[in-house]
Amino acid sequence: MKTNILFILAFAFFGNFSSVPEKETEVVWGNTGHRAVGEIASNHLSKRVKRKISELLDGQSLAMVSTFADDIKSDNAFRKYSTWHYVNLNDDETYQTSKKNPKGDLVTAIAKCKEVLLDKNSTKSDKAFHLKMLIHFIGDLHQPMHVGRVSDRGGNDFKVKWFYNNSNMHRVWDSEMINSFNMTYTELTKNADKMSNSQIKELKKGSVVDWVNESKVLAQEIYASAKNDENLRYRYMYDHFATVRSQLQKGGIRLAKVLTEVLK
Repeated sequence: MKTNILFILAFAFFGNFSSVPEKETEVVWGNTGHRAVGEIASNHLSKRVKRKISELLDGQSLAMVSTFADDIKSDNAFRKYSTWHYVNLNDDETYQTSKKNPKGDLVTAIAKCKEVLLDKNSTKSDKAFHLKMLIHFIGDLHQPMHVGRVSDRGGNDFKVKWFYNNSNMHRVWDSEMINSFNMTYTELTKNADKMSNSQIKELKKGSVVDWVNESKVLAQEIYASAKNDENLRYRYMYDHFATVRSQLQKGGIRLAKVLTEVLK
């Protein structure tokens, strides 16, 4: 109930936040979402792991480097990593039964990052690069449309409107709901749901593939939540932003688990 009241008050005070130009919202989880995942992860790490991360990142925070994998997209030298941000699946597939992309996907990307970080012969620069990529990819994994359909490129071709402006379902879930809620990543982190140790332990269960299949189930629910060209507004935000917040929190907790495994 408190969350629903927050929605009403936020929209009443701030109004329509859909004035951002379309091309500027072509981001993944948005900077705010990725930074929230990084910040939440930091709150679930031991001092020992934090120290190792700080050494590799020269003091930069997880939140600061969480957008690195998007930032490098404008450099052609890093084009080979473009398929690493997602894994599109057909409706009747799990990751295990799907046809794999020979250029790599979200699952193989995370595996590669972990391999480099666990290799004692990896250079510091290689470890730092793959640590930044890993932080981002665990975030991407928990944005369900990164495990969306092959046919519409993970919802990018599922056209809708967001407060009367042209958009698509991928972008709505990446950034537009988060932007409309108008909280900083630190505010989102501070207002994450309180969880018991047993709840956190439960979230950490499973493998990366299990988490991908879980996101695919959520993606199917998202596809059913709207129609092509539908104008999504307050009600959509009211119904679905709790899922966005939950996924950000899951992403942060699970990122902390993975970082602890490779840097303990």
